[in-house]
Amino acid sequence: MVNATPVNAVLEIHVETGLNEQGKPVVKARSFRNLKTDAKDQDVMDVAKALAGLQAFNLKAVRKTVEVELTETV
Repeated sequence: MVNATPVNAVLEIHVETGLNEQGKPVVKARSFRNLKTDAKDQDVMDVAKALAGLQAFNLKAVRKTVEVELTETV
């Protein structure tokens, strides 16, 4: 049996910073590390929106990445 233990989480806020020469959107990511691994998705979204409100650019996407350590029990 395999156990997954959360060890780290990261919040990424993707913002549109402008247009490139072809007129396509340029998207940049802002990362916020050391997010609580058990943070609820709604809470993460609320914080992301609040942080995005402080940005000069438009919010395009929010990502929460949780890193887990896998261990095997015998």
